[in-house]
Amino acid sequence: MNIALITLTENGGRIAADIQSRLPEFYKAKIFCFHKYPVSGGEVFDSVGVLTEKLWGNYDGLVFICACGIAVRSIAPFIRSKLTDPAIVAVDDSGRFAVSLLSGHIGGGNELAEIIGEIIGAVPVITTATDNRGRFSPDIFAKANGLVIGDMEAAKLIAAASLQGQMIGLYSDYPCRNNPSELIGDSGRFGICISSDASKKPFEATLNLIPKNIVVGVGCKKNTPPEVLHSHILKCLEDNGLSISGIRFLATVDIKENEPAILNFAEKYGIEMRTFSAEKLNLIKGDFSASEFVKSSVGTDNVCERSAAACGAKIIVPKTRGNGVTCAVGMLPFEADFERMIK
Repeated sequence: MNIALITLTENGGRIAADIQSRLPEFYKAKIFCFHKYPVSGGEVFDSVGVLTEKLWGNYDGLVFICACGIAVRSIAPFIRSKLTDPAIVAVDDSGRFAVSLLSGHIGGGNELAEIIGEIIGAVPVITTATDNRGRFSPDIFAKANGLVIGDMEAAKLIAAASLQGQMIGLYSDYPCRNNPSELIGDSGRFGICISSDASKKPFEATLNLIPKNIVVGVGCKKNTPPEVLHSHILKCLEDNGLSISGIRFLATVDIKENEPAILNFAEKYGIEMRTFSAEKLNLIKGDFSASEFVKSSVGTDNVCERSAAACGAKIIVPKTRGNGVTCAVGMLPFEADFERMIK
């Protein structure tokens, strides 16, 4: 998690340096300091508003060591969605409080405020209701288990029901362990559905949580138009009741790692690419649809299925082809575990 530590004063610079040096390894922090109060190793800025615009979207979290009002005015023009906004924490210049201002659950702001509090001896200020009242939070559950929230309005509805003491139903296509007491199984008006198929609605009010455990293996002819490849993959997913939000990896043979259409798809949807040599793909065991033409061209008889399987996925949609594109879908093992929420 990449963190920007933004400081405006001399004392704030000392606090930033302390935080930077003692953050857990999971966090990588860089200091940005107002030009009047430089910090060793820090990057100097003149305008906190201009700096915030520069950092927004490039850092997972912004820690403002200044008044909350300055932080709020700085981030206000850029706030869009709790699904995409970075974690925002404000620490006062005396280091007395660490306030989680934005993206407390999904973005990790609450956790970051608590960690900073431990480092500098500040009081972490957490205002999210489910935390303060010890109730089940779908946001935290989703983040802890690598699940994508399908509908934020449904998430708000489920969180509100939990706060009101309602029991929340749970339907899952995957194993679930150590479920919280508020989750009562596959019945009830309000419920969570853990499935790769976002169209499933087993409850009157259903929150779909989608595991990121899908691997799409892909191959294509050289210079295939991006729209052709996009259309083929999206249709393959739609035809099989799969959500694009569930894609963990886009996999292919290494000689296609710079293919514009494949790169464009990965960039557009924010998907990590995995590439493998033909030699590696040939070692993958399984029953794959073979093509001698493909083998003569790239060195392996099947790109899409073998690439998905090379990621450790079980093939659930075998090779489909059309307009110079081949696509296969694999699924990685997945298990939801409530214990991850409380560690």
